[in-house]
Amino acid sequence: MSAAGTIDLSVRIGGLTLRNPVMPASGTFAEGLEKVMDFNRLGAFVTKTITRELRAGNPLPRVVERPGGLINAIGIPSKGVTYFIETTMPHYAAYDTPLVVSISAPTAEGFASLAAELSIPGIAAIEANISCPNIEEDGKAFAMRAESTEKVTRELRRATKLPLWVKLTPNTGDVPEVARAAEAAGADAVVVANTILSMAIDLKSFKPCLGNIMGGLSGPAIKPIVLRQVFQCAKAVTIPVIGCGGIATAEDAVEYMLAGASAVQVGTATFLQPAAMTTIIDGLAAFCLRREIPRVADLIRGVVIEEADEPDLAWLDPVS
Repeated sequence: MSAAGTIDLSVRIGGLTLRNPVMPASGTFAEGLEKVMDFNRLGAFVTKTITRELRAGNPLPRVVERPGGLINAIGIPSKGVTYFIETTMPHYAAYDTPLVVSISAPTAEGFASLAAELSIPGIAAIEANISCPNIEEDGKAFAMRAESTEKVTRELRRATKLPLWVKLTPNTGDVPEVARAAEAAGADAVVVANTILSMAIDLKSFKPCLGNIMGGLSGPAIKPIVLRQVFQCAKAVTIPVIGCGGIATAEDAVEYMLAGASAVQVGTATFLQPAAMTTIIDGLAAFCLRREIPRVADLIRGVVIEEADEPDLAWLDPVS
């Protein structure tokens, strides 16, 4: 019998039970991947972010590779709600994997309206990408501040009875405070985190490499930073934390779960290896089998923190 058959890989995210903790990060997954993996093996589907309006995205070039990751400035291109409901949803309905829809809007009212319209049969949860610009806050992302996070999450909570996941930004000084605000306003889980704001310059032309000048860094380079943020958020809230940032192997996923993540999202790794998610699922089962851990959920918050033996090293204590 395979490792996956002897280990309980299921995890609970709010009111939703997933067969395993591995799912795509929004914007890194499309229907064509069914040619290289069994979609029914994934813990969940997470769609590309949907907006109410049609969006063409940012000017070219949109992606530049850097050591350890990618910087992208795609700009959330979207074909709108109607296209998603009529064209995209029927494709995923052929599988029994829960469908999580990622949404974005420039105002709290816009988020709520979109969530209400998409609270329909066939959608298992809503992921609110509040890392996007907020017109009501002079263009700052909702998730940059606890106050704006709480406001938009309350509006979303009133608009839908579906499980609500709130996707945070790593580009703020106090991610745990923002996570607490999302929990207080009714979020069922927080996704930590989106890409890290970055820039690259072409040394031949002296011009920015991206048409949008700045973009979001993803990939292995950001893993240590986001892993730290997941650890901090898992201590700050009681709701599940979903880790997202630089996960390419089963070992990466295990680290995130030990730090406090109940599930993980895989993004950049899929561009490099299209079947990365199923490889990670198999690797998680194999890891648990080797360590004689019967349930993958037993890894959650399992990091061992020892108190400093020397008083002079007490300032290093990460739990203080």
